[in-house]
Amino acid sequence: MSQITTKDLNYYMLLRYAILIRPEEDGWSATIPDLKGCLAVGDTIQEALELLEDAKLSWISASLEQDLLIPEPQK
Repeated sequence: MSQITTKDLNYYMLLRYAILIRPEEDGWSATIPDLKGCLAVGDTIQEALELLEDAKLSWISASLEQDLLIPEPQK
């Protein structure tokens, strides 16, 4: 008997995507390279990471609503 796995918002939010952090003129940027265009900027690394979590949620939610392909993390 096989189980059907539904890849929903919770599934994608729990995946461990690589994060790229870079210093900027006025703070820090954080991006998820596997999720094209998913980025955030903050005054501190911690703020950039917290904002990136919100950006990731919005990115994945919008992709699910539009039935777009959501890449899983690269190994």
